[in-house]
Amino acid sequence: MINVEMLSTGDEVLHGQIVDTNAAWLADFLFTQGFPLTRRNTVGDNLDDLVAILRERSEHADVLIVNGGLGPTSDDLSALAAATAKGENLVLHEEWLTQMARFFSERGRIMAPSNRKQAEIPASAELIDNPVGTACGFAVELNRCLMFFTPGVPSEFKVMVEQQILPRLRKRYQLVEPPLCLRLTTFGRSESDLAQSLDPLELPPGVTMGYRSSMPIIELKLTGPASQREAMLALWPQVQRVAGESLIFEGTEGLPAQLARQLQERQLSLTLSEQFTAGLLALQLARAGAPLLASEVIPAQQETLAQTARWAQERRGSHFAGLALAVTGLEDDHLNFALATPQGTWALRAKFSTTRHSLQVRQEVCAMMALNMLRRWLNGKPLTSEHGWINIVETLDIPGQT
Repeated sequence: MINVEMLSTGDEVLHGQIVDTNAAWLADFLFTQGFPLTRRNTVGDNLDDLVAILRERSEHADVLIVNGGLGPTSDDLSALAAATAKGENLVLHEEWLTQMARFFSERGRIMAPSNRKQAEIPASAELIDNPVGTACGFAVELNRCLMFFTPGVPSEFKVMVEQQILPRLRKRYQLVEPPLCLRLTTFGRSESDLAQSLDPLELPPGVTMGYRSSMPIIELKLTGPASQREAMLALWPQVQRVAGESLIFEGTEGLPAQLARQLQERQLSLTLSEQFTAGLLALQLARAGAPLLASEVIPAQQETLAQTARWAQERRGSHFAGLALAVTGLEDDHLNFALATPQGTWALRAKFSTTRHSLQVRQEVCAMMALNMLRRWLNGKPLTSEHGWINIVETLDIPGQT
């Protein structure tokens, strides 16, 4: 197995001032390409620390992808660290300097003298093209390790990995069939509850059951080598049965995207009325391309469940929408949800703890609750079934509305 590692650089990454989205993207991308990461490290903008970790990982990794530190400022130290680790000097790459000057000229700008630094790479390095930015990448070999140095700008980093680094990896190493990862996402069940039922399952050799908890959902992942594909597919129905009514979608597409597709396929438009969720439903569905006819965020007000149901009916009628979904404000730890459809209107009143979780988490829980109502109706399932840890205290079913 090829030992592929990533090194993220920068004080802002090390200290949590920005989220390392490049690392998450690279891990997922390389996993699907058959080159899964075996380790990730992060180091700040300190030359001695950078040199030390490059030398250390060069004794263990086959491939190391270094991200960040190729800019024009004094704290961009990756090229110098690579040269120092190898015991050689930085040299000016004249062709890249010319390309950088052309990059600025084509945009009507003058290249600052500090940008010249971005054309300096270790003497033994191979230049790696960056077609969308000014920071060239480069590759060097140190001890047993092939190291790729890439810019931290996500758009530049991703293009470089896809167009420059991946082809080199495929040429250098025998193509490995990517591991198989079967995923499903649940809502309303606790991680411990799911694990209690899944832990007794007998897994094939090399296959693991993973859990990713990100309130308000829990993702179940069955991961293993491609050689165990048939055994994993045979086991997967047991995982689905354990998830049961809490299973809201499979794969990585996400619930809003799946709902948007179903609404489009059935030519159904949707009107939203939100209080506690403050437009979160509209944001999630709009980003997925859902056919929203109207969306409103109104001040919180006290409502009975019947009033919420009537409000959803009115929104559907006044906007000539196929469906209307309403979420009320939080009142004494209680919240109303209503879905008005051509076949009728369904409403639920749930009780939520106001102290256990932050406002943002509670809003996300309520948005998922509303989306799950819509999902269940679109899939022909009853809206009033078991909701796990969510306490449903009242339901209302008004059939025959048009």
